[in-house]
Amino acid sequence: MSRRKLRQTAEETLAPPDLLSPSQTIARVVQLHGKDLYTVQTPAASSTLLVELENRFRNAVFVQRGGYVLVDTTASDRPNKIQGVIVNIVRNEKAWRKQAYWPREFAKKVASDGSDEEESLVGKMPPSDSEEEED
Repeated sequence: MSRRKLRQTAEETLAPPDLLSPSQTIARVVQLHGKDLYTVQTPAASSTLLVELENRFRNAVFVQRGGYVLVDTTASDRPNKIQGVIVNIVRNEKAWRKQAYWPREFAKKVASDGSDEEESLVGKMPPSDSEEEED
């Protein structure tokens, strides 16, 4: 695949569509199976689907576990176990979350207030000798 085609495919995934068709849904990638097959979790009753990556994204865009994708389930009439096709990959998650069709089940979790927990010492200097003597 040429660089121009790779760049064009990657740019297509940045902007979210204005509307989704009734057969399309946003899903979270749960497991990667190889050969462009993925298990995704849909917001409806947290069901999982086996989906495949559309041809134009193969070898062009990386789909990672925990990421979000746009799945079209019209391919469910196939005789095999594949229940849908990934038609878009959420790369600019901030822009996608602003859309009205973003599922509430995938809302960003706000970090809890850690006021009752001990302050983390990660990345801090150890106490000096003078501070240890005061304690």
